[in-house]
Order: sequence, then C-alpha cells, then structure tokens
Amino acid sequence: MSLTSDPPLARTSVEPEDYGALKVVPVRHPWRWVAVTVTAVLLAQFVHGLATNSGWEWEVFAEFFTAEVILKAVWVTLQLTFYGTALGFALGIVLAFMRLSASPFLKAVSFAYIWAFRSIPLIVQLLFWFNLAYLYKELEFGIPFGPGFFSFDTMGLVGAMSAAVLGLALHQAAYAAEIVRGGVLSVDSGQLEAAAALGIPRLRQIRRIVLPQAMRSILPNAANEVISLFKGTSIVSVMAIGELFYQVQVIYGRNGRVVPLLMVATAWYILLTTALSVLQYYVERHFAKGSAR
Repeated sequence: MSLTSDPPLARTSVEPEDYGALKVVPVRHPWRWVAVTVTAVLLAQFVHGLATNSGWEWEVFAEFFTAEVILKAVWVTLQLTFYGTALGFALGIVLAFMRLSASPFLKAVSFAYIWAFRSIPLIVQLLFWFNLAYLYKELEFGIPFGPGFFSFDTMGLVGAMSAAVLGLALHQAAYAAEIVRGGVLSVDSGQLEAAAALGIPRLRQIRRIVLPQAMRSILPNAANEVISLFKGTSIVSVMAIGELFYQVQVIYGRNGRVVPLLMVATAWYILLTTALSVLQYYVERHFAKGSAR
C-alpha cells in the first residue's frame, strides 16, 4: 500500500503593475469653475459700470483728487493718525504692564481705565475733551489739596486739534493695552525664569527678551488698530477739523458733486491704507527673523 500525497499548489506571483503606464486623470471641480465664471462676470460688470456710468463723474474726481485743499486735509489726517498712535501705544504699554503688575492697586487702576474708555463711544469722548473748558476754566499745578504754583487757561490750552489728538490717543490706549498684554502673555514664562537665573536685570529682560518675541503677536493686531484709527479720524469732522472727510463734505456741500467727492476720499483712504499694509508686512518680516523658515 503506497501513500500518495496531493500535488503541491502552484505558486502564483503577481506581477507588479506598471504605474508609469497608468493614465492619470485630474480631479474635476465643475462647481469651482462655475463659481469662477460667475465671479468674473460680476467683476466685469462692475468695472464696466465704473467706466461707462456718467454718474461717477470721473472728470470731477480727477479735478479734486490732487487739489491743494484735499492734500492739506490728507496731511491733517496723517498727523492725527501719527499722534494718536504714538501717544496711544505709549500709554497703552504703561497700562499693559500695570495690568500685569503684582500690585492689586495698579491692576485695578489699569482695568478701570480700559473698561471706561472701551465702554464710552469715541465721539462722546471727543466732544467731552472739546468742551473741557466748560468744566474746568483753568488747570492748576502745585501741592495736592494745597496751594498752586502756576496754572493754564484751558480755553487756550485745549483747542480743537489738541482735543482731537487727546481723545484719539486716550481711546487708542485702552485697546493698545490689551494688545500689548496679550503679546506679553504669549511669551513662555520659562524664558523669564531662565533670564532671572542668569542675573539679567528685569528691565533688560523686558526690552531684550520679552518684547522682541511679543512683537510677533502684537504687530498684526496693532496694525489693525492703526488702520482703524486712520479711518476713524473721519469722526473728528464733528469738531470742524479740516481732515479729509470734513473737507470733502465742505466741497460737495458747495458744488453738489457728492459721489465724485466721496470717491476722492475713498481713493485716498484706500491708497494710504495700502501703504500702511505694506509697511506692516516689512515690519512683521523683520520681527519674524529666527522663527520663520
């Protein structure tokens, strides 16, 4: 009797596919092309309307865009933006570090300031400072609750321009303080501990370690605030200050060309906002050295 075994199974090997011979078909996005087409048509219609609609009165726009009175108004707007930003962020930095202080009193004062100036509308603040002479005829400096040494007449001290700068700066400081505080808190506390262990003075820690790193978080929000302040200077027109929007109102109040004069203001706001955005890009790139790859 012989034992027989089943024949071994034949081994089959799967030949690797030739991926180079496969036809690659890109994913189709029909709805994306529909959206692109619709958007392009709408943009073309808008541009065509700007070019052909006589109501825009582009000849009036060209006449006043570089007029001397408009250029002077743009300069006033830039001055208000610069002084409001510089003073606002200088005070905002002080308020931010007061809020981060270990002193409960300084924390409370900073919190109260930020709460008050973020709660009161900017136009109310501007009108309050503009009418400061109604409440205080003069400001006197001397011993607290005692005799004064010299005084200033508030009527001559706080004019329209001074009141506008003061109102914009104090309003801006409340928002700047929170921006700076958020940036400082974004820096790892371990770096400060290491700096303190190395014996680096506290002020140098802030100047050389904290602020350079915090600037990466501060700059985007700070730039938004500066641009908002630049456009928000139009609100000082209630105080009859000759900034851009006020002068545009004066001109179209005389000649009745409302739309082209509004386009003059719009074009200047867009132009200067673009310049600020470009400046923001380069400043952010400078402070991003060592972190961006």
